Amino acid sequence: QVQLVESGGGLVQAGGSLRLSCAASGSTSSIYNMGWYSRAPGKQREMVAVISREGNTNYASSVKGRFTISRDNAKNTVSLQMNSLKPEDTAVYYCNAVLVAGSVQHYWGQGTQVTVSS
Repeated sequence: QVQLVESGGGLVQAGGSLRLSCAASGSTSSIYNMGWYSRAPGKQREMVAVISREGNTNYASSVKGRFTISRDNAKNTVSLQMNSLKPEDTAVYYCNAVLVAGSVQHYWGQGTQVTVSS
């Protein structure tokens, strides 16, 4: 079992920046990938950025060059630095952790709202 607690988010004007953070607790030694997903109103949840335990990253094309994901394995945290925010980035952002311990298990944070005004 893993618990994920997110912080950050809020309201920002277009062109501004926000930083999301997520702290994991529990069976953290089994965490492989961590990442951020977003769900905009009326849309399905989609991947924003993921990072492996080794630091390999993958970004959605819509955020490449604007968002940066980072991870601190010692502190069991993952962060998402969001720059040059656009109104279309408005969504609830969820932290995700993938555990590999016999089976693959996904865990999710409670979500944090990001609103970008034009």
